Amino acid sequence: MPSKGGNCDQINYKSNYPSNKIYKGRNENTVNQTNIIRSIMEFINSNNKTENEFNELAIEIFEYQYANNSPFNLFVKQQGSSPKVAKTWKDIPPLPISAFKRVNLSCCPPAKTGRTFMTSGTTQINMKGKSFHPTLSVYDRSMIKNFKARFLPEIEKIRMGILFPKEDVMPNSSLAHYLALAFKTFGTPNSGYYLNSTGIEFKKLFKDLKISQETKEPVAILGASFSIVHLLDEMKKLGKSFQLPIGSKILDTGGFKGQSREVEQEEFYEQLSSAFGIPRRNCINMYGMTELSTQFYDCGNEICPSVKTGPHWIKSKVVDPLTKREVKSGDVGLLVHCDLAHFNIVSTILTEDMGVERDSGFILLGRAVGENAKGCSLAADEFLNSIKNND
Repeated sequence: MPSKGGNCDQINYKSNYPSNKIYKGRNENTVNQTNIIRSIMEFINSNNKTENEFNELAIEIFEYQYANNSPFNLFVKQQGSSPKVAKTWKDIPPLPISAFKRVNLSCCPPAKTGRTFMTSGTTQINMKGKSFHPTLSVYDRSMIKNFKARFLPEIEKIRMGILFPKEDVMPNSSLAHYLALAFKTFGTPNSGYYLNSTGIEFKKLFKDLKISQETKEPVAILGASFSIVHLLDEMKKLGKSFQLPIGSKILDTGGFKGQSREVEQEEFYEQLSSAFGIPRRNCINMYGMTELSTQFYDCGNEICPSVKTGPHWIKSKVVDPLTKREVKSGDVGLLVHCDLAHFNIVSTILTEDMGVERDSGFILLGRAVGENAKGCSLAADEFLNSIKNND
């Protein structure tokens, strides 16, 4: 269940970043979380922010997290860095996402956060990454503005079919909350959920898709990639297909995670286009994670692999798994993201996803394996050592 408790509006940081002030109350010359949130919301709402303005806010958030997030503070010191020496977001030491599974990373005492999102825990049993949110106002604004711009730029609302459990069933799932926001904000009254404890409600879904097909009302199918694979398999078994109206779309996310058969991207999107009668440019993939508050989208999958890009409040770079130095454009490495919306936890993270820079975005190449996975492990060891050395 989500964590209970009040918000953390009174958490502050002093301008000289003293680590002994972590989780303390109001002091002189401090900037509180309310001001941080206000600055981030203003940044998200504006469409003309510059690179310098991004860097300024990224460093301000870095200062706040350095002063109020004890494990992150120790990690940054172990890396020989501090907010005093960071000039741009690229100077902020990226925290390995394995850290989210090891310790509680929060600028607020976790007991006082309003909502906690947790990873699925499929890679390491009983070890789930956690993101603590004192308020969902920033997360929600980030999701809604970005979703509108990238998935529904042409219309205000669309009939939706959600292939994922409802939010009250999975209150610690960031994807459940993401889809609930999409449903509530952009779904028409005849939208519905089609997945429950027994699986996908195929008969109900097929009936409603047939109605959309006959009435020429566009429909959007949204859900986890593995759920959509199960849907494709059922349609193939029944010899069923649809010719959905112009404007219909499909959004998949999350990969397969061992919960369905693996499908190559080219095959997957070709099957989607054929089964539902929609162009591949309207088959959109969303890349997100519990350790972020902002999502990346592609512009459809006419060509695979597609380029993922984010809004102006998140930036990415590709680094060498061993040295953590940024690689040349076009070289493969680990993805690093700096998400201004993820203000209460850690904004700059080192993922375990391989990628390559392309056209102001990146191509996602999957999880690190072999020597690259070893580089991820070394990054995790650095984090653990920073904790152990200060016990």
